[in-house]
Amino acid sequence: MSELKGKIDFLLLVTANNANPNGDPLNGNRPRENFEGYGEMSDVCIKRKIRNRWQDMGQKIFVQSDDRKDDGYGSLKERAEGCAELQAEIKKGKKADRDLCAEIACREWLDVRSFGQVFAFKGTEVSLGIRGPVSIHQAVSASPVDTVSMQITKSVNSEAKEGGGKASDTMGTKHRVSFGLYTIKGSVNVQLAEKTGFSQEDAELLKEALKTLFENDASSARPEGSMEVCKMFWWQHEEKTPSVSTAKIHRSVKVEPKPGVDRPKAYSNYNITYEDPGCVKPEVFDFV
Repeated sequence: MSELKGKIDFLLLVTANNANPNGDPLNGNRPRENFEGYGEMSDVCIKRKIRNRWQDMGQKIFVQSDDRKDDGYGSLKERAEGCAELQAEIKKGKKADRDLCAEIACREWLDVRSFGQVFAFKGTEVSLGIRGPVSIHQAVSASPVDTVSMQITKSVNSEAKEGGGKASDTMGTKHRVSFGLYTIKGSVNVQLAEKTGFSQEDAELLKEALKTLFENDASSARPEGSMEVCKMFWWQHEEKTPSVSTAKIHRSVKVEPKPGVDRPKAYSNYNITYEDPGCVKPEVFDFV
């Protein structure tokens, strides 16, 4: 595989229509919001979707969801032990070459050489931390979001209740964002890519995963079509360290409600503009 040509920056605009982009388990699974009412999606949530898309593309993934396991392993430890080359080195204990262990893990799993991974399992003397080149920001909505809550019931009890009547587990609440336009930002660091072996081919897989981020991601909280990638900017630099900072590049995309629109209800209610920050021109993908 070919080495990464240069640093990469990217930015996506995604919409949520009557969907829960990322529920907060510590807040009744309500859509995440900051204190000013802007919607949020955690970087962990976004990476999960990228990993799922890579699995759909046939890539080997280390951190898999329980409902998407495709290799028969029930835990990360089992998956690590299933790599014979990695285990042969780890079994050397204190004499194990940690750099070699990292090289094997990065070569074996795409998400490890992309996002990094900590290998620290009980029963082994080798603890290993790998720092990945792909960084993802938490996504924030362009405007404050409105969260809608709905009470739901089940028509059948899970268990019979003494004395009749419905058990407490027949009642519940679902939450959704009526509309939100979220900005996802990220970059790929060349120096770290050289250490993990993240290649230009891997970058193309990342680009494809981002373009189709919500394919095969439907659920009760996110019905099919309720989450959509509307626009994507992809900057492929020639330099390892461009003269223009990533922060300035990300700020070059302006997302503002159109004049007279106080509470945007659709992607078309926003003006999306790009101001050249003085670097390579981005590839722009429009999906709407």
